[in-house]
Amino acid sequence: MTSELNCNDCADWLHPYLDNELETEMAARVSMHIAKCADCKKRFAELQALRDGIRQHASYYSAPELLQQRIMSKLKQQKPAPQQWLVPAFSAAALAASVMLYLAVPSSQDLLMDEVVSSHVRSLMEQHLTDVASSDKHTVKPWFTGKIDFAPPVYDFAEQGYPLIGGRLDYIRHQNVAALSYHRNKHIINLFVIPNNAADSSIHSSSRRGFNIVSWQKNNMTFEAVSDLNKQELEAFAQMLISQH
Repeated sequence: MTSELNCNDCADWLHPYLDNELETEMAARVSMHIAKCADCKKRFAELQALRDGIRQHASYYSAPELLQQRIMSKLKQQKPAPQQWLVPAFSAAALAASVMLYLAVPSSQDLLMDEVVSSHVRSLMEQHLTDVASSDKHTVKPWFTGKIDFAPPVYDFAEQGYPLIGGRLDYIRHQNVAALSYHRNKHIINLFVIPNNAADSSIHSSSRRGFNIVSWQKNNMTFEAVSDLNKQELEAFAQMLISQH
């Protein structure tokens, strides 16, 4: 059995975890520790807020094409430079590195997908799929009342082969959110429901760490369905839910 991380070990892994650089097992261990430790959760939230702030407010400018060509030409030469060329050569290399760093910074959606996949994996490792275990939507939906400040749509699709297992509270984007669990044959689907003020959108499919993710927005809520189920069946699940609300 994999041992749990302590706070000192977790601190060493927070930055690569934030940058989505960890393998699935280590990412899950960090996620599990953050979920249980208030201090590490706070530290991680501060790191997220710092990076989100930089992405939202920092100014970025595209280098002119001619300048980009000159920089790449300098880098490709790779010849010992006289003393007077050291500063320009270093500046060119630094600029090129900055451009690459900016391109490598994950988007807000990338960060969200990483969070929901980590939460999905954590729920499977901890065997904590539900806080309220029921296939009755009239039991699951009222359970969230008073625990979150919005009403997630809850449906059971047992007749279509996607029975509801139950619901639980989860923590995504620095807030409590609703997580609904469904079953499809031998596969678990976690549906994360997150409040927002964005306009409605059609579904978008992606993958992360071997899991499929189907995302969409409706009625001031973001929906993220995560599973190792194949893409087609996960999209079919999403379409069924969209048609109901």
